[in-house]
Amino acid sequence: MRRVTKIVAAGVASAALALTATACGSSSSDDSKDKGVGIAYDVGGRGDHSFNDSAAKGLDKAKAEFNLGSKELTAKNTDTEADREQKLNDLAGAGYNPVIGVGFAYADSVKAVSKKFPKTTFAIVDSVVEGANIDSINFTEEQSSYLAGVAAALKTKTNKVGFIGGVDTTLIKKFAAGYQQGVKDTKPSVSVDIQYITQGGDFSGFAKPAEGKAKAKGMLDSGIDVIYAAAGSSGAGAIEAVAGKKGTWAIGVDGDQYQDKGLAQWKTAILTSAVKNVDGAVYEVIKSVKDGKPLTGTHVYNLKAGGVGLATSGGYIDDIQAQLDAAKKKITDGTLTVRTTPTS
Repeated sequence: MRRVTKIVAAGVASAALALTATACGSSSSDDSKDKGVGIAYDVGGRGDHSFNDSAAKGLDKAKAEFNLGSKELTAKNTDTEADREQKLNDLAGAGYNPVIGVGFAYADSVKAVSKKFPKTTFAIVDSVVEGANIDSINFTEEQSSYLAGVAAALKTKTNKVGFIGGVDTTLIKKFAAGYQQGVKDTKPSVSVDIQYITQGGDFSGFAKPAEGKAKAKGMLDSGIDVIYAAAGSSGAGAIEAVAGKKGTWAIGVDGDQYQDKGLAQWKTAILTSAVKNVDGAVYEVIKSVKDGKPLTGTHVYNLKAGGVGLATSGGYIDDIQAQLDAAKKKITDGTLTVRTTPTS
């Protein structure tokens, strides 16, 4: 069936989503034993307090609602393309459906393995992969990051803010770009220091909390007083560092990190979080398979549709909500386009 690209909201009713934002896929009964959901997490896995945990939240909701089984696998820092492909092959071959690759690193393996199991629905988060049985789940991370930048510019006392990316990749640069633009559009005099933990194909930067903490400490020592980290579990290290210095703020990512029980001891240092509703998207693709109308095609979850946003937990941005709302309106009505690559 013809594949489509649509803008959708995370967490909307599955029936409406199936009518307005999907192409129908075939059932998977010929390929599988319907064991439930197979999910392959990126480096850091469940418990990263960030991206993977958001996906796990969507899985847990679907499992509880539909009484499904599941199998969860996690990428290692040393995984090769063959390793990632083997993970997906094992899940699909064992009868799990859908099979979900959490993170752009699974793009090539989803493309390869999905061809072997045409009746199984595959999903890939943060990449676009063509295939009749693939749901490509993507987000406008730059838009929520722009709002985080506005908040940072309005809260900094030193006129110095920072961004820590887990890995220097195209995806993470979207976070950096939106944040940088939000800061500069709000207060041009504020400097934005952008740093990455690892480069290129070294995905270990998403699972090095100690290095995230060290990067943040270096920034704090230089006078930076607001730090936004898009770095998987490494971001928890950055938050810990910020919590150790009075008068500074951390900005969380992916989920509402103020509400994360694993970060509770540092939550008073979390100004806000640039939320990315991976949980809603994961839940929807699982529900679609359960309903017999699997999602396929490319789906973009944006600010206007509620796919990304800014958390308000803690009440620390209540005093600047009017400015944030004004910035959000410019993005959602199309008068402001947010960049996806940072300026030098």
